[in-house]
Amino acid sequence: MISESERERLAHLVAIVQREVAALEFSDRALFANLEWLSEFWALTAESPLTERIDAFLLRFARLQDTLGDKLLPAVLRLLAEPPRAMRDRLDFAERMGWVASSDEWLVLRELRNRMVHEYLLEPQAAVEALLAAHRFVPALIATANALIEEVSRRGWLPSHHPPI
Repeated sequence: MISESERERLAHLVAIVQREVAALEFSDRALFANLEWLSEFWALTAESPLTERIDAFLLRFARLQDTLGDKLLPAVLRLLAEPPRAMRDRLDFAERMGWVASSDEWLVLRELRNRMVHEYLLEPQAAVEALLAAHRFVPALIATANALIEEVSRRGWLPSHHPPI
């Protein structure tokens, strides 16, 4: 049995993840609807509207991944009475449960996120490759969010006043 405060915390995390998914989907569409910006990428400046779209995508991609991997997944594992584990072990468990398609893929996503955040203005070619790879991973990241939210909902862990998912 989980406490009402745990239910409220989960509801809060679920709401955050849902907002982050919507924000990432918006940024993904805005940035990747047309790839003509790739030709401008080499001449980016801090004042460029394109830089703002890229920054928004990077932030939203990283934020969703962090919220899922560092907050929602550990909260779900705690409620399942799973012992604290290293990230790799948590991801392997999540893969076995069907919440993540591949723990290896998730680790690639974490590395990709770090590369994008730290290198995109310094190494344009690597940054473009990382951005395009991240774009390809957006559906997997969103699928993980949806799978974890569905698990929380299916187990009845949300407060009774929480709107249905």
